[in-house]
Formats: sequence, structure tokens, C-alpha cells
Amino acid sequence: MRAWVHNLIGAAALSLLPLAAAAVPTSELVTERAEQEFGPAMPMNGSFNIRFAQGTPEEGEFIKEFWIDQGTGQFIANLVTERGDLRRIQGLAILSVPVPVVNRRVMPEEILTEHDIELVDMPWARVHAFAITDFDDLNGMQVRRLLAPGRPVHRQSVIPPIVVARGERVTIELKYGPLALTAKGKAIGDAHLGQEVRVVNLASNKTITAVATADGVVEAQF
Repeated sequence: MRAWVHNLIGAAALSLLPLAAAAVPTSELVTERAEQEFGPAMPMNGSFNIRFAQGTPEEGEFIKEFWIDQGTGQFIANLVTERGDLRRIQGLAILSVPVPVVNRRVMPEEILTEHDIELVDMPWARVHAFAITDFDDLNGMQVRRLLAPGRPVHRQSVIPPIVVARGERVTIELKYGPLALTAKGKAIGDAHLGQEVRVVNLASNKTITAVATADGVVEAQF
């Protein structure tokens, strides 16, 4: 009986001992610290590609100190190993984001479709501030400047498709309550859907401001 009680007390005492922390892949530890260093500047869809110098431990308990050059991705860290040793590690933590790029040479005036675009993981340092980073912001757009395959697309290189072209004959619509009138006109400038454009009413020879509502159609604004 005494032996049984002794064993029970021993088991209870062991259960109260703190559990040893489970070792974590070193790449995860570095990723966590790199994300903390970038903070709000890190893009929501970004991810880190971690590369270590030869001989780096595959697992560790935690990182005690961490330094990173956000421009190059080079980092140095002090890793606490599973045995409690302190190891200096270094490598590259490259922040990458999926970027929409064209998969062929695209000429001005072409309209981009989903078949022309693919997402490519690219180092964040290569993606300039004016690059398009959302697939939907590129799909369906009209090209203004020659686009090279595999490169980030500048926002000023594409525009919404032109539905009214300068010098084009257009239909002018006037809607006022139940009243709906139409007239023929001529566009003085280009306009995409929803954009204001100046047009000449060919019946009165007066210039008015209208909004492009469809291909070759504008709605007069009064």
C-alpha cells in the first residue's frame, strides 16, 4: 500500500513539472521575427523565402536577438537551441509577393484578358510603388504602352477601355424623368466608361459635357 501511494505521489509531482518547449523549425522562427521587423509595411499577401548559411541548426527554441536589412533581406540572429546553447545564424529572408504580369509582348491599344496574365512570386524589393499588384486591377484594362512579359506593370501603362474615341460619332442621350431624347454628336476627346467627355451636338453645333455610358454612347449632363 505504501509503495502504491509513493508511486502515485511521484507521478503527481512529475505532472507538475513544466513541460519542455517543443523545438520549432528555424525557418519558422526567422519568419516570425522578420514579419515583426517589417510590421505594418509588410504587404498582406507577402511571404518570406528563408535561406540559411551552411551548418545552421534545423530547429531551435526561440530567437533571442534578430537583425535584418529590409532592403537586401540579409539577417543575423542569435538562436537558442533545444539544448539551451546560443548559436549565431545568418542568411537571407527574401520578402516575396504574387504580382500579376503579362505572359507575352502586349502592344498599345490591346485589351488584356485573363489569358494574358499570370501571377508570379517576385521579391518585394523589385516591385516599385506604382506597380499593379492585384490581378483584377490589370484584367480587362487597355494597354497604353508596350508591355514586356514577366515584368511588373506600371499603373500608368494601362487605362480602362476607351468606349468613346476622339473624333468619333456618338449618340447623345438626355434623360429627364420619363422624358428620353437622343441626338447625334461628335466626341472632342477620349473617354472610358463613366468618364466625362466634351461632345459637339451636331444638330445645334453646341459643345456640351457628357458622360460615357457605353460604346459610342454618352449621357448629357445638365
